[in-house]
Amino acid sequence: MQRTSGDMRLNPHLHVVFLDGAYHEDGTELVWNELGHLRTREVGQVIEHAVGRMLRYLRRHGHRESEHDVEEDDEPEAALCTSPVSGREPPAGPQWLRGLSPSCPSALAYDKPLCAALDGFTLHAATRAGAHHAAAREAPLRYVLRPPIAKERIEPQQDGLVRLSLKRAFADGTALVDMDPLSLLCRLAASVPPPRFHTVKYAGVLASASPWRKRIGPRPAKPQEPTKADDDAAPKRKRGGYRPWAEILRRTFAIDVLECPACKGRMKLVAMVTEPRNIARFLSALGEPTDVPARSPNRGPPYWKSTVLRRKAPGDAA
Repeated sequence: MQRTSGDMRLNPHLHVVFLDGAYHEDGTELVWNELGHLRTREVGQVIEHAVGRMLRYLRRHGHRESEHDVEEDDEPEAALCTSPVSGREPPAGPQWLRGLSPSCPSALAYDKPLCAALDGFTLHAATRAGAHHAAAREAPLRYVLRPPIAKERIEPQQDGLVRLSLKRAFADGTALVDMDPLSLLCRLAASVPPPRFHTVKYAGVLASASPWRKRIGPRPAKPQEPTKADDDAAPKRKRGGYRPWAEILRRTFAIDVLECPACKGRMKLVAMVTEPRNIARFLSALGEPTDVPARSPNRGPPYWKSTVLRRKAPGDAA
């Protein structure tokens, strides 16, 4: 579940990876049935069904269907939470108390094969990975699990603004967005999910609670009979399914936490310090403070006239 778009606007959307077929039980065996060729009109039927269910859910729970319902008498926090969906300005400033322009309904349209749009909702189903292509399968999974923004795309400017480079240029040619730092923080806050909300969910036979999951997983290779040459050689450790935490960090963030920054050698974990007395003694030896810093009192949301400039090139005028 993603909450923002490429320019960090609030844009909730789902990235779904599903099997292009279905399993069914035939006696004691699981049989795989591959689906036929997906048609564009079937994608339109899916989005019509999904939009209808989402609108009924909103009405049933008393939520507003459009952002322009925020009035001046509403709380400032409500206007601040409603405004990030707009792409004109960042979600801050007193100008947002008047609400946003109404969203107009649109009919079902197909802009390209296997892609449909309806009433502001879009559905893209044109990405497919082969069953025997490991790299093709890993690519959409890494795309689904990516963070909201890449650190390399954010760059401070000499005029005090922060430049956000878009991964792909918009239809109007916008490739860069310059904004003040507080505006960027407001957009980052909109990307944070609610507490105790899982952004990655599993369903079907691939879910951990499915009784069929262990039956469709890859079977381990049968061990070969040891030979005399194998007995003389050093024993090889069999790699299991567990990946160490350092390897996961290296694959996800391209950071080798076990590499010494001074000598570039390999480090190893010596001990885990968990006792408060030992932690205080260790920090004192390093000259670090041992007392927890006091927390600042809470304050209301910031209101100021923000600066956002959309540019097609680094040197374009606002």
